[in-house]
Amino acid sequence: MTELTVQELRSQLGEVDYVVDEGLAMALFLSRSVGQPLLLEGEPGVGKTTAAKALAQATGAELIRLQCYEGITAAEALYEWNYPRQLLSIRLAEANQQSMSEQDLFGADFLLDRPLLRALRPRTDGGPPPVLLIDEIDRADDEFEALLFEFLAESSVTVPEVGTITAEKAPTVILTSNRSRELHDALKRRCFYHWIDFPEVEQAAEIVRRRVPEGTVPLVKAATAFVTSARALDLDKPPGLAETIDWVSALSVLGLAHIDRGLVEATMGSFIKTPDDRATVKAALEQGELVP
Repeated sequence: MTELTVQELRSQLGEVDYVVDEGLAMALFLSRSVGQPLLLEGEPGVGKTTAAKALAQATGAELIRLQCYEGITAAEALYEWNYPRQLLSIRLAEANQQSMSEQDLFGADFLLDRPLLRALRPRTDGGPPPVLLIDEIDRADDEFEALLFEFLAESSVTVPEVGTITAEKAPTVILTSNRSRELHDALKRRCFYHWIDFPEVEQAAEIVRRRVPEGTVPLVKAATAFVTSARALDLDKPPGLAETIDWVSALSVLGLAHIDRGLVEATMGSFIKTPDDRATVKAALEQGELVP
């Protein structure tokens, strides 16, 4: 599907300010090259969703996003029928004293593409297949997972009234999960799997620096090191890269180049999200376990 090597893809991702290690670069490369869906798991805020966005941007592909949630249905993810157009067609047929069969009403012309079906359609400009992001699949239920099996295994969707619609070129499919529940084995078997760890301090600082270019180098290094140390505490919601970026952005708006204990306590709402975690961080600062 692609002439890119792993290193070339990694370089292209770097050009759109998405820094990846060799493991994630390989996972993205294989998913795109082999046409196998990629399941990305990791703690919130480590860049799972951003991986799909960056891959689309770096390769010139369209990004199609399906945000999962409890109760999501096939009509929202796969396809649904254009009922207003069907009704209009019935009225026009009646006005012209013509009859319409069920086959006429439930044909391909009356289909409304939702994200999964849309991802199977070829691009009119001849560009690369889209990147389909199925975000936070763990928020959906088991029944919705089962709806995905055909799509993930065969890059196709079966519409009973129309037949099976298969992609000419398989889209790049990336699923993300925060592991709020265990996913079905049948879904995992259909996917290449990669776990994204919170990066080491140096790599995290490089990611933050690219995302917040107005932040000074000392500020980015200090804030990233502090958040990395805070993650070692017993926190309910350990801060991820997303929270680190938010914090450095806030500090940069204040025109600050360094952090101290008072500043951390005043601005920790950018990366600490529960009262208990706030108390834990404050106690660690008081006891010297955390040093800005």
